[in-house]
Amino acid sequence: MDPDDGDAGEPATTGASDPDTRAARFRAAAIRAGQRARELDRSPGLQRAVKRVRDALPGDAHFGDPLSLGGARHTEAAGRAIVGLTGDRPGVTRELGLGGVQVWQSVLERFGRGGGEHELVLVFTDLVEFSRWSLAAGDDAVLRVLREVGDTWEPPMTERAGTVVKRLGDGLMVAFADPAAALAAVVEARRRLGELRVEGWTPRMRAGLHSGHPRRVGGDYLGVAVNTAGRLGDAGGPGEILVSGDLLRRLDATTVSARRKRRVRLKGVADDLEVYAVEPL
Repeated sequence: MDPDDGDAGEPATTGASDPDTRAARFRAAAIRAGQRARELDRSPGLQRAVKRVRDALPGDAHFGDPLSLGGARHTEAAGRAIVGLTGDRPGVTRELGLGGVQVWQSVLERFGRGGGEHELVLVFTDLVEFSRWSLAAGDDAVLRVLREVGDTWEPPMTERAGTVVKRLGDGLMVAFADPAAALAAVVEARRRLGELRVEGWTPRMRAGLHSGHPRRVGGDYLGVAVNTAGRLGDAGGPGEILVSGDLLRRLDATTVSARRKRRVRLKGVADDLEVYAVEPL
């Protein structure tokens, strides 16, 4: 046979082995897979099923909203990352990711690293007459005082295993596991603050302590116990430490003296709340 008469020496097809063709087919398959994944992620039925699973999981089933992501712990940081990657759109991937962090957060809480349903001692401290003084002092002096105050009264809290939940301008909110440690921290903070003189002014502190089972949401605590401790902190006089009857009963009676405050009325707090001014013996 004359080799010029036919094409028997040429391959029947080159498409199957052509690298460009294989690459194009791979890209097409990847696009189809991505489209299918997005369809599944946005499937209303599958989303409802995953949401029912999340509701049944331990921990906060609403984890992922702005309130629950406001803290600085790694669980809240992970949650913010998931929300940032998935955007505001609902989806199965988002629910699965947040569900995993939700369970991990609940495990930390169970073993005492997240608060949760554990009983805590909540402490609120405040500077007496600070607002009035700051009006005449000016912003620069106010900032210097607040920095000095923070350096003075925060260490006694953290040295006794207290967690500074938030700074409130001229005040602090701190959480403790141990009532005796909480009171000792407040007493030491008051002592150190009494030695401080900044901008010609000596800061004076008052504090309120209450025990309860606040709900941790993000980096904050919410609930009746928080409100009660805050009201006690606001009600004290210069240098005064007010505690609830519940907290007083958890302290060693041989270590403190307590005086019942019968004329204290705290807005938004149970009428039968017992309030005491305490001092260490």
